[in-house]
Amino acid sequence: MGCNVGKGDQIFRFILGVVLLLAYFLGWLSGTWGIVALIVGIILVVTAAVRFCPLYRILGVSTCEPQKG
Repeated sequence: MGCNVGKGDQIFRFILGVVLLLAYFLGWLSGTWGIVALIVGIILVVTAAVRFCPLYRILGVSTCEPQKG
């Protein structure tokens, strides 16, 4: 499992994930939309933390910078 989430992508995922989690936990979103926000928020924060996205792998996408050396 290599890196396929670059630095900019990682920052974007983390910020959006935290906003979605806050929206759920602070009650800004509830019901079905709240559950969707919770699930997507968790996925975004986890993929940002490990710098690997299974969907990117399936699609053959990588936003990581090429390895030097």
